[in-house]
Amino acid sequence: MKIRVLMTGAAILLAACSATQKDTAPEAAQAETQTPDGIALNPVRNAYFGDVHVHTGNSFDAYVFGVRRTPEDAYRFAKGETIRQDAGFDIQLEGPPLDFLAVTDHSEYLGIVPAMDTEGHPLSQTETARTAFGENAQEAAQVFQQIGVSFVTGQPIAEINDQGTMDTVWARTVEAAEKYNEPGKFTTFAGYEFTAMKVISAEAGAAGNLHRNVIFRDKAPATIFSTLQSVNPEDLWAWMQAQRTAGIDSLAIPHNSNASNGGMFAFETYSGQPVDETWARTRLANEPLVEITQIKGTSETHPAFSPNDEWAGFELYDQFIGSAMLATINEGDYARLALSRGLALQEEIGFNPYAFGFIGSSDTHIAAGTFVEKNHWGKFPQDGAGPRQRMSVPPEGYDTWEDAPKPEARRNLSGPKYSASGLAGVWAQANTRETIFDAMRRRETFGTSGPRIRPRFFAGNYTPDIMDQADLLERAYAGGVPMGGKLDRAPGTTGPAFIAWATQDPLSSPLQRLQIVKAWEDGGAAREAVYDVACSGGALPDATTHRCPDNGATVDIKTCAATPGTGAPELRAFWHDPDWAPGQKAAYYVRVLENPACRWSTWDAARAGTPPNPDLPVLLQERAWTSPIWTD
Repeated sequence: MKIRVLMTGAAILLAACSATQKDTAPEAAQAETQTPDGIALNPVRNAYFGDVHVHTGNSFDAYVFGVRRTPEDAYRFAKGETIRQDAGFDIQLEGPPLDFLAVTDHSEYLGIVPAMDTEGHPLSQTETARTAFGENAQEAAQVFQQIGVSFVTGQPIAEINDQGTMDTVWARTVEAAEKYNEPGKFTTFAGYEFTAMKVISAEAGAAGNLHRNVIFRDKAPATIFSTLQSVNPEDLWAWMQAQRTAGIDSLAIPHNSNASNGGMFAFETYSGQPVDETWARTRLANEPLVEITQIKGTSETHPAFSPNDEWAGFELYDQFIGSAMLATINEGDYARLALSRGLALQEEIGFNPYAFGFIGSSDTHIAAGTFVEKNHWGKFPQDGAGPRQRMSVPPEGYDTWEDAPKPEARRNLSGPKYSASGLAGVWAQANTRETIFDAMRRRETFGTSGPRIRPRFFAGNYTPDIMDQADLLERAYAGGVPMGGKLDRAPGTTGPAFIAWATQDPLSSPLQRLQIVKAWEDGGAAREAVYDVACSGGALPDATTHRCPDNGATVDIKTCAATPGTGAPELRAFWHDPDWAPGQKAAYYVRVLENPACRWSTWDAARAGTPPNPDLPVLLQERAWTSPIWTD
């Protein structure tokens, strides 16, 4: 049964009682073609979920914190098998297996620290190793800090800068990806993290994050490019282009721009020079996507830049990575503002370097992402050791937070601020390396904060009756562009028509609202607007505020039991921008919100029978973001 609600002016909304959607399962669509291996290709795409930001014990910082999991463990976990959390218990993915995965260990000193800790290995005989794994804990900590500083500054420690060992570990990483790749069932990618940072305060150990995850399409080189060669991401792009010329394609995905100190989406080059069209084209060719959410917070936007967005404060991580120093809040830190800044650059230099798509991933350092609030096991073994270690319940000896250490004494610990996030989503014709990579390249991607929400987004010269057609998706592709696309055709007098659509994760909360976020520039100034375009229960957004009414959903924070109100399994909308202006260049994307639910820290407190940590959000609304569509 479908209920059709007509709305004067901006939108025609459809709320469905059934969650059926012809493209949510590969077998539901008629394939018109096949891959050379005989795998069916769905012309209207399937939704696939994965993680392209996963660390194992081969990463310097993971091994230091006790992680001994391998790339093979990561692939086994993604396929639904049980693996060991190094805190001492078994963990397993909740829900079905993932569709794709990339292990992305830090390229800097890849596998070097485990080798230093391996009896008989030449690196174990170095002075660095003897001090790092000696009995003096303070000296060991200083050595590990020196190792971290060396790749932040791009000044390798000569006696452990063993390229042969790093190449061997990289080859094993690629071999693991090859071993677990099953075209049509489970896709793996060779990948790594380029760990670029700019020092802000050496004394505080703070640096602006400029990390990128490099994902290879099919083939991988024998040696990878790290900050031990250059700390400049522009040199990484040049290396990627040279590899591409040699037949090895890849893309880089920036992450945690929220802690970049304004550097991730800047108006200048790494060396401080004004950007030009060549720089802009080079950047976008190599970085078509941005990681919008992960365990260290969400980089969509910040209340300081989006004061009229009630959901702008979602899972914000407020420290520089690896430091106790509070992060600054800069215009170059957040993805939504970068969309407007990119349009301004397009006017100024003739090309938009920030026409990127969105994706999510975990940045787990234990080979296993934590995606579900109810079962959170942290980023490192220490976080997963128990609620007290991740500070979601009062410290030992306290039943409440009133007499516990004050917030100022707790603010520098990262564990409580980590998020149970996120997942990468793609709309691809099949579950293969080629089709999933190509979907990432064309930006037909989305990110979620953990649940497997399936959002779709199209723009074109559609008419309202398209929403009632059995071949809606075929018509949407034929008459417009999907998420990640650019709509260049003349839109008439009302602007382009948008189709927004989302279905819930059946293992998560119902959907509360479907939103379209608009970003544009006006005389060099960034502008934005958030429109609710579909409300659960068939309600209509207010014509003035563009907001849905309360849908009646509630949460008991003592038990985390939730009542769904009118929460919906599916929301759809046909929409015209009521504030569209001829000649206006803009970026639009869909954000879909679930009903409120307990954050992982509140789940911990509810199980322990204690109040939630007052320094942490009590509730949250899980969500998904589509890549933008640009209109010109």
